Order: sequence, then structure tokens, then C-alpha cells
Amino acid sequence: MRNILMRSFSARARTALVGSLLVMGGVAGFATHAVMTAPPAEAAKDAKLTSKDVEQINKVSSFFNGFQTLTGQFVQVGPRGNISNGVFYISKPGKMRFEYNPPSPYLIVSDGTWVVIMNRKNKRTDHYPLSSTPLQLVLSKNVDLIKQARILEVKNEEGSIKLTLAAKNKAVPGKLTLSFNEEKSEIEQWAVIDGEGRRTTISLSEMTSGGDHSASLFKVKRPKTRRVQGDNR
Repeated sequence: MRNILMRSFSARARTALVGSLLVMGGVAGFATHAVMTAPPAEAAKDAKLTSKDVEQINKVSSFFNGFQTLTGQFVQVGPRGNISNGVFYISKPGKMRFEYNPPSPYLIVSDGTWVVIMNRKNKRTDHYPLSSTPLQLVLSKNVDLIKQARILEVKNEEGSIKLTLAAKNKAVPGKLTLSFNEEKSEIEQWAVIDGEGRRTTISLSEMTSGGDHSASLFKVKRPKTRRVQGDNR
């Protein structure tokens, strides 16, 4: 994934930014048009799952199924070492908000139908149908990673389950690794590697579930057409 905080925020980079966040849905699903046209990465082999693997994967699925609303902090490290941070809000089904702290001008919001990336500095906006992104997994009522993603590897490292996933569609490049803290029973980090080998890591902290989020957090200005688009180009 390319440097998503660069001033020259290209169409593919904007889609990669969506991808880096959407991995919360449990797949490395760069399924929007801009990334689908990227050169395919070398195919990875699916893991042969043991009964213990299945048990551990289901623990990760249970994390996503264990909340309806979630709030927390995030720190993002891009492929060039650039660091940004902020706060996120999730309200299932369908709604999400990632607020990047200054100097980053970006804001990402899903209203249940559209995923919108906003550059608050230059007032540039891009829209992606929620149904065409992996967000629909994490924001849905039920997540089943074994059914919804390709499992490439399951590892245990110092109390964490490292789960590497890819999209069901093998033509879609990229993969992700979820780090699940077994003691806390929560996702603490994920790493996305796109189809060209660029890595973005996002660490989560101070997560709390339950409670109500204001509907205003998830309001977006919808595009005039139903196709994926960017405004003010």
C-alpha cells in the first residue's frame, strides 16, 4: 500500500486507504475498481487447517461478532514509515467513521450505503459503494472468516493469534495479517500488504464497546450517481 498521506493522493492510493481500514472486516479485499486493475501478486497457497486452527479462527470471528458499537484509538504506519493516528467509531450494521488527527486532513465515513473518503484541506471527496468493499463483513451482523476469506496461515506468537487472510477472489491482489490478543480477546493490530508488496500497519488501543453513537457521526454527502466516483477532480 502506498503512502496514503502523501499530498498527491491518487485514485489507487485512496482505494488502498480504504483497503487498510477495511481489513477490520476480516479480508484483504481490495475489491474496488482501482485496485482490481493492479497487477496480480504471486498466488499464495491456502493453509490446510487443523481443528486447532479452526478454533483460533473462530475466536477472531467472535471478536467481530461480539459488539454492535465500538470506539477506539488507532496508529497507522505507512510503507514509507509515515505515522498518523486518530479515533474510530463503528456502529453495526453498516456504519463506520475514522477521524485522522491533524496534520492529516483525511476523514473516512460509511453511512451504511457509501464509504466516503474526504480530504478536509482541499475539499476533495471520493465515494465507494459499501457493497463493493470488505467493510460489509465487519459491519454486518455476522462474521465467519472461514467462509468469507481465504486462510493463508495461522500462527501463535507470545499470546497472540496471527491470522493471514486473502480475498476469496484469487484475482484480487493483497493480503492481511490480523493480530489477536488471546488474553484480552481483541484485535490489537493488522498489517496489509498490497499487490505490489507495500505494507501498512494499523495498531488499535483503548477500545470500548456498547453505548450509542450519534447519528451525525455517520452522515455523508452522497454522490449524484451510483457508480464509484471521485468529486472535484
